Amino acid sequence: MGQPRKSRKTWKRPKRPYDKDRLIREKKVLKDFGLRRKRELWKAESMLRGFRRRARELLAQPNERTQKELFDKVNKLGMKVEKLDDVLVLKLDNILSRRLQTVVYKRGLAKTLKEARQFIVHRHVLIKDKKVWYPNYLVLADEEGDVSLDETIRSQKLSNPESV
Repeated sequence: MGQPRKSRKTWKRPKRPYDKDRLIREKKVLKDFGLRRKRELWKAESMLRGFRRRARELLAQPNERTQKELFDKVNKLGMKVEKLDDVLVLKLDNILSRRLQTVVYKRGLAKTLKEARQFIVHRHVLIKDKKVWYPNYLVLADEEGDVSLDETIRSQKLSNPESV
């Protein structure tokens, strides 16, 4: 069963560590989404693998309750799915675009992805008036409109736009 206080890994390393095509692809994704380590990418890949695995199992042995749970989970994250085929079509970009770091950048609260990450780590980002300091936090669909900057950073940004 395991120790409840010690969580296990949520990702797996690639089986072939020096696959050139994979390394080039990973490097591009790291740059596009402002990820700091490949581990962050591998976690998102593991989550996507889990969704796909559950969808394949449901195709083999249909179960309404577990299918509804899967659809609710994926729809809650902001990815619209209505059929199991929609879950199988999901890409890594769908999950990485739901990260708090990407949402802060795309909403225009930060000029770059690195600045967005810095705001988050320095605890300047609020979701529903609660500070969130994890760049890999997956923003739910109903929380997306509630992402904002702290008042101190917002006032600094407005008074001196080139300093922040």
